[in-house]
Amino acid sequence: MHKTSAWPLALIHAALIVFASLFPFDGWRDQGIDPWIFLSAPLPPPYWTGFDVAVNVAGYVPLGFLLALALLRWGHERWAVLLAALAGALLSLLMEYLQIYLPRRVPSNLDLLLNAIGALAGACAAALLERWGAIDRWSDFRARWFVQDARGALVLLALWPMALLFPAAVPFGLGQVLERLVPLEPLSPGGELLCVTLGLLIPCLLGYCVIRHVGRRALFALAVVVVGIGVTALSAALSWGPLHAWSWLGLPTRVGVWAALALAAMLLALPRRASAAVLLLALAWHLGLLNQAPTSAYFAQTLQIWEQGRFIRFFGLGQWVGWLWPYAALAYVFFRVSRREPKN
Repeated sequence: MHKTSAWPLALIHAALIVFASLFPFDGWRDQGIDPWIFLSAPLPPPYWTGFDVAVNVAGYVPLGFLLALALLRWGHERWAVLLAALAGALLSLLMEYLQIYLPRRVPSNLDLLLNAIGALAGACAAALLERWGAIDRWSDFRARWFVQDARGALVLLALWPMALLFPAAVPFGLGQVLERLVPLEPLSPGGELLCVTLGLLIPCLLGYCVIRHVGRRALFALAVVVVGIGVTALSAALSWGPLHAWSWLGLPTRVGVWAALALAAMLLALPRRASAAVLLLALAWHLGLLNQAPTSAYFAQTLQIWEQGRFIRFFGLGQWVGWLWPYAALAYVFFRVSRREPKN
């Protein structure tokens, strides 16, 4: 058996599917309807769109892929695809069954079919990649780039782009929760710049905790900035349309991006344990600054679009990932700093 990040990622993705399928989790009641009636409904249903089809397939592809990959890494080559596809279909069946008790959700046999197809497609993709040797090449790449105990950091780094998809009050500002509890003062341009800088520097430092080679750290930091900018632009385009994909990139944000790159370059040679300590300080500083700022009118309007539009399926999902990611990173880094460094 191999230690693999696929298991925790698969469990996290399954939890996110549950959240997205049952959001907003209120109004539970028995509606006097046979909970299995959706299975015998005619296909296709009267109301469906291409967007719904794409989302239902795409949402389960990563689950099937990660489950099959985890099973393959554990040596279950013969049954990996079947078990992963079956697990995805059963999860979808359970979600559709529970939706009959939520008045705001509508169970659908088409959704069940598309979810099962997505899980099967993901599982087949993992099996093909394994047969072509791509999984072994990834294992070799991971062994060259990352330390042996990098699984937790890799899981967090894989979730970081997903967290950025949900619109934030400040670009790259994850973890803002206090604005709903207390009256706050708006951030100054300097404070916004600092939040942007720390928001991009944090995933760079997280990578430095598990990457030794200075040159690889430099490539990783550059990739973090490119991915962060690209995903934030995608979020703006999904909310406001492609013409407004770069409307968030104001002067403080642009300066903050360059400042993050400069700081990431200055810290390239920092030892891994010291990187974790600096990351701990950066996370605490970032969360402290961000949670002293209220949301802007622009941000509130963006949330309204997500709540009322076609992104309702992702509202609770993306919101919780964006809220919890920095706190999960804080717990992970605190654990790394407090324990004895392994010899690898």
